[in-house]
Amino acid sequence: MRTKVNEELESIKLETGSPEPLGAIWDGGGVNFAIYSEHAQMVELCLFSRNQEQREYAKIELNSKTGNIWHGYIPGLGPGQLYGYRVYGSYEPESGQRFNSKKLLLDPYARAITGEINLDDSHYDFIAHKPGTEFIADLRDSAPFMPKSIVIDTSFDWGDDSPPQIPWGDTIIYEVHVKGFTILNSEISESIRGTYSGLCSAPVIEHLKSLGITAVELMPVHHSVSERRLVNNSLTNYWGYNSIGFFAPDPRFSSTVEYGGQVVEFKNMVKAFHKEGIEVLLDVVYNHTAEGGSKGPTLSFRGIDNISYYRLKKNDLKLYENYTGTGNTIRASQPCVIKLIIDSLKYWVEEMHVDGFRFDLATVLGREELGFHKYHPLLESICNDPILSGVKLIAEPWDLGWGGYQVGNFPDPFSEWNDKYRNTVRRFWRGDSGQAADMAYRLSGSNNLYELRSKGSHSSINYVSSHDGFTLEDLVSYENKHNLANLENNKDGTDGNFSYNFGYEGQTDNKEILDRRERQKRNFLATLFLSQGIPMLLAGDESGRTQKGNNNAYCQDNSISWMNWNLSKSNKDLFEFTKCLIQIRLNYPILTDGQFFHGHFINGSNYRDLTWYMSDGNEFSHKNWQNYELRSFALVLAHEKTTKTHENEVTILENTLIILLNASTETIEFTIPESNISTAWEVLIDTSSNTLNKEFVLFSSGAKYKMIDKSLVLLKPVKPNSHEY
Repeated sequence: MRTKVNEELESIKLETGSPEPLGAIWDGGGVNFAIYSEHAQMVELCLFSRNQEQREYAKIELNSKTGNIWHGYIPGLGPGQLYGYRVYGSYEPESGQRFNSKKLLLDPYARAITGEINLDDSHYDFIAHKPGTEFIADLRDSAPFMPKSIVIDTSFDWGDDSPPQIPWGDTIIYEVHVKGFTILNSEISESIRGTYSGLCSAPVIEHLKSLGITAVELMPVHHSVSERRLVNNSLTNYWGYNSIGFFAPDPRFSSTVEYGGQVVEFKNMVKAFHKEGIEVLLDVVYNHTAEGGSKGPTLSFRGIDNISYYRLKKNDLKLYENYTGTGNTIRASQPCVIKLIIDSLKYWVEEMHVDGFRFDLATVLGREELGFHKYHPLLESICNDPILSGVKLIAEPWDLGWGGYQVGNFPDPFSEWNDKYRNTVRRFWRGDSGQAADMAYRLSGSNNLYELRSKGSHSSINYVSSHDGFTLEDLVSYENKHNLANLENNKDGTDGNFSYNFGYEGQTDNKEILDRRERQKRNFLATLFLSQGIPMLLAGDESGRTQKGNNNAYCQDNSISWMNWNLSKSNKDLFEFTKCLIQIRLNYPILTDGQFFHGHFINGSNYRDLTWYMSDGNEFSHKNWQNYELRSFALVLAHEKTTKTHENEVTILENTLIILLNASTETIEFTIPESNISTAWEVLIDTSSNTLNKEFVLFSSGAKYKMIDKSLVLLKPVKPNSHEY
């Protein structure tokens, strides 16, 4: 049966169509609509005009159903068509059912959405009630306040675009927010600042390539929603970890006003990055949706099939399991949800050409009834898919539920955000007791976490700072969070920052304090790029970006979060230092090949792959590792190159490094360790200096090297007699 809003719709003809693929797919002659709902009694397709009023001019019952998929085909419709759904069924929140046909719903498979969702009273499916009473359905129509799903033309001229396929070992990840990184850059045309086009503009490409970045990891670009509380307080969900459209690029980052133009703009961005050899990774949020808890808005999944898409509390089905801190948790074990996520991932790879994903709160995706399982059907589907298993996969290996911390437990080919690395490195350089042994694990690739993984140390995504927490500048400038601007009484954000302000909280003109802070930033950066594992740099850390002590700036779409490019220009020394570290890293296979080291001799030679030394030049004993007050030590990394062009001795000589670390508050004379590899060592990096070493400074084995407090030194071997020393 088909109902018409006005007589002009006589030409609309509904045909049976196909249950696959899901979504609204234009084939050149018409559009096939298909939507999943197991428990619905009727599904109505609503068509809207493309003018500013977005008038609802047709309601068409999809009377064909295959399995749990409702579908229909309408000849003559095409790209740019606006649509939504009304889904009919019982409204019984106490039984988990929340169908309400007065709520216009977004297509979960929509490839584009018209604009932001400004939450209105009509978006909520119930009338406010007193505790203990039943929910009463709200019968106000939400359509005038809802953005619409858009039928798009997926064709695009990719030309000779191909994925850069940067090897894991050569990967340098740069975590960046599309808007915040470009909105203040005066070298970018004003019309595209803060957009996909701005992010791939010449000034940004130049910055990234000069630094040595190989992959940009974009904070969420799926269509998202700002919570009503934030909007009412003149704030916004700036980070975007509140998704509602898993196929739709967020139009808030688009410079075009054309319906669906954000899709083309995003593709052009990816194509531009690929042309420069830079990969595009997406931070994706499949663990929950923007519909929140039991009192949240009804925008899509809740009204389509609440029981199928969400984990509900067994003893009270009107309430949601909340392992995410956002009010709801996706029901990842359901076949329809597994299909939704797999289809979304493959769409972004095949149609949008992205190169990989970082999964927010990924433990949710492996949760079964009894908790996390690495062989969960969804994780296995991702790992075994011939397309998805070939791109970069990164898990944030925790959620907020019981047993949610799963660092080291995700299956290959996943890599993982390693927060143990972050915390240990911060605590070691702060000078905390008992950190030396754990620091040794982090420097050498966290083999205590990833020893059995086929990717070796490439399983560990190392980072000192990320979007979530202090920036690098704030890590050395604040000991307490300063989140009052978030209007949560400074109760949000972690208190475990492991930061140190060097005697003054916040910004200061004291030169001595500033010098010590700069040295500490160099220590963090040097540690990051000299560690085994994959380094991730937070955008702006290379130039001193500050959030003024806010360690949870998720709702700050303003100068607190935005990149200050004037600061970047004035902080060239730190930029050049970071650039040098990245180049050193890529020049030494010992830092990038992903193998773990065990102190074994190399191919029966006299050279061991990893040796630890005390500051007096003696090798570590077991007793030394038990010294909780130990804050200074050295390590020698030695490794044969895979491709040999010289005798073994020379090969190893060219791929060996010594790292000296002094996290104490005292100047220490380090004895350069005796080694069979070489008797002469050149200083490559000394973080006590704010300028890179331009001179050829050599030291012999056994010589004393004076290291000031809180500094790191990197040395490489040279052939004896190649220079005077």
